Amino acid sequence: MVTQSALPLLPIGIVFITAILIMVNRSNPNIREFWSVLGSMLTFGSVAFMVPTVWHGGTITYTLSTIAPGISLNFRVDALSLIFGFISSFLWIFASFYNIGYMRTLKEHAQSRYYTCFAAAILGAQGVSFSGGLFTLYLFYEVISIFTYPLVGHHQDEEGYAGAKKYIVYLVGTSKGFLLPAVILTYVMTGTLDFADNIQTGIFPRGSSNLWVSITYALFIAGFAKAAIMPLHNWLPSAMVAPTPVSALLHAVAVVKAGVFSISRVMLSTFGTGILQDSGLGLVTAYFVSFTILVGSIVALTKDDLKARLAYSTVSQLSYIILGVALLDNSGIVGGLIHIINHGFSKITLFFCAGAIFVAHNKRKISDMKGIGYAMPFTMGAFALASLSMIGVPPVAGFVTKWYLLNGALEINNIIIVSVLMLSSLLNAGYFVPITITAFFQGKGSKEPWSPRDIKEAPPTMVVPLVITALISLFLGFYPDFFVRLIGNLF
Repeated sequence: MVTQSALPLLPIGIVFITAILIMVNRSNPNIREFWSVLGSMLTFGSVAFMVPTVWHGGTITYTLSTIAPGISLNFRVDALSLIFGFISSFLWIFASFYNIGYMRTLKEHAQSRYYTCFAAAILGAQGVSFSGGLFTLYLFYEVISIFTYPLVGHHQDEEGYAGAKKYIVYLVGTSKGFLLPAVILTYVMTGTLDFADNIQTGIFPRGSSNLWVSITYALFIAGFAKAAIMPLHNWLPSAMVAPTPVSALLHAVAVVKAGVFSISRVMLSTFGTGILQDSGLGLVTAYFVSFTILVGSIVALTKDDLKARLAYSTVSQLSYIILGVALLDNSGIVGGLIHIINHGFSKITLFFCAGAIFVAHNKRKISDMKGIGYAMPFTMGAFALASLSMIGVPPVAGFVTKWYLLNGALEINNIIIVSVLMLSSLLNAGYFVPITITAFFQGKGSKEPWSPRDIKEAPPTMVVPLVITALISLFLGFYPDFFVRLIGNLF
């Protein structure tokens, strides 16, 4: 059942108003931060308000304006929309509280610009989530790039400017050079940019030129560089010069999730599983991103800087999402899409922990963190739990992802993908387990017993959010049914 309603505009409008209010109250830190927190909560509430309709198999659509036949500024709420809309709005709540502790403790400059751009990036994420077609998606995709650029270069030093320059060159360059031509080709071949209602059929007519479909598809994959598929991944580690909450925004909330969500949306709602199956593009994509999964993990093993290791972990982990969708069977698609949620909670926890370690102890390198688990038991306990999720250890959320992905690979009898999943889990353990060992099993021997006086955690506004997001990762491992059933409405 399709419902015509302006409800999809509500979360976008709330974030827009929040950004304006932050700017208006830039001279009053308390009020500015209040609007950031309240805006995040109201945004999530507006997204949650649309859940019952989709839960019962419905779809909400709304056309704001029609530019030309088949080209509209339109919006759509379905199961896929809600997955990204939910994670980006809900995690913004935790990021808002975390931002207060981080920015105030380090006395960062230009905080009003920071909070405004942070909100604007979430606006772009909500717009991408609820886009009803490629035209709308493209506009909001670019909004994310524009407003995260000042965040990456926030420190305004030589390293920050270099990282921000690479960031904007990669993302805007690929969107103009590959994504825009892909959108144009799609319109020429189909006469519309609206997303299909059925993920099996897509909008490309059966019998379309296999060559031009393949070219268009390749341009889309290259154009969504936010997904950080190798070799278009290098902007992501370079963007780690940004403040840690921005890194969390990039990796867990808005930016890279916009990339993998957009690719998933195009695969399912533009091309459709039928044409991807017939052309063999699904399996080609699965093999292609498998390279990123493995190589990203191998590079992560070599990094001593904690944020750099987490960055290459993200490069690897994001491709699980695309891999699952590319399997084109129900279990694989569920595994890929649910990883948007599972990775979001786990990865934001890991980056929150990295920021807390820096604020409390000024440490960045893993080799310098011997025994830090005794000084930061809540932070490093949360880090260990989120690490288990990334590895795929039951009963944490990441296990659910890998269970469905493994089942998807087995259902299509693809031993290569099964091997990739098994090997990648071992590599995940290889770069996460040593961090926990360093934190808890080095630096405190029997002659140096633990004492409560050793504890030196970051401010509660930072520690409480990371503990909650870690516990949610555990909860989702026990109770994944809500999102599994929601995704099932796509089939």
